[in-house]
Amino acid sequence: MRVAVCQLNARDDRAANLRVARELLDRAAAGGADLAVLPEYTDHLGRASTAPKPEGIDGEFATFFADAARDLGIWVHAGSFHETGPDADHTYNTSLVFDRSGTLAATYRKIHLYDVEIPGRVSYQESATVAPGSTLEIVAVEQALVGLSICYDLRFPELYRRLAVDGATVLVVPAAFMLHTGRDHWEPLLRARAIENQCYVLAAGQIGNHDPDRTCFGRSMVVDPWGTVVAQAPDVVGVTFADLDFDRLAEIRATVPSLANRRL
Repeated sequence: MRVAVCQLNARDDRAANLRVARELLDRAAAGGADLAVLPEYTDHLGRASTAPKPEGIDGEFATFFADAARDLGIWVHAGSFHETGPDADHTYNTSLVFDRSGTLAATYRKIHLYDVEIPGRVSYQESATVAPGSTLEIVAVEQALVGLSICYDLRFPELYRRLAVDGATVLVVPAAFMLHTGRDHWEPLLRARAIENQCYVLAAGQIGNHDPDRTCFGRSMVVDPWGTVVAQAPDVVGVTFADLDFDRLAEIRATVPSLANRRL
């Protein structure tokens, strides 16, 4: 199974962001990808004053990526977008997955919200405008069972363990990981989630500067169940490919049967 992680620099211009996202999906399909993964907030990552109006899972965002999946004949993980939330003050941070026919196959709403105060470095309260999801999601994609997550979820290993126990063989992490944490934590966290759950991890990140005063780390990558980084994006917008070997996954789980040996 061939996968592609798509790295982009979404800004205030939604139309331009979607145009680049489609170009990356075109490249993913041309490279033989069965599944392409886009980053968190694919359509807009910028000032709140320029954010698109939240919409449902059958709105323009969904239609755009459903059409792309159908046109290209590949599975598309559309990163995430601002879905209409439970009240007027909150949206959901939501991932949509489309099958080769463009049918919506899975919806996941980010569970863990990034509420962080680091004096002099970052002040961000995601929960002020985003409501948390509450449901884990696994979707069958070709021969893989794909567990869904978004960005800050990566710091909560219990989420991924539950996905693995429920059968996931691939874990997906669309993200907009901040530069100051990403350079030290991004790769170690991704490798840890792969090793402890004996799953492939597909991580697609935003890269570069985003108004106001935000810089994302990038370094989109694919990690195998042994914890080896088998593919990593350079520090530019682009597409990175990897081939997932499920015989290797089964061999790793048999050689070091940590999932089978767990007692909690």
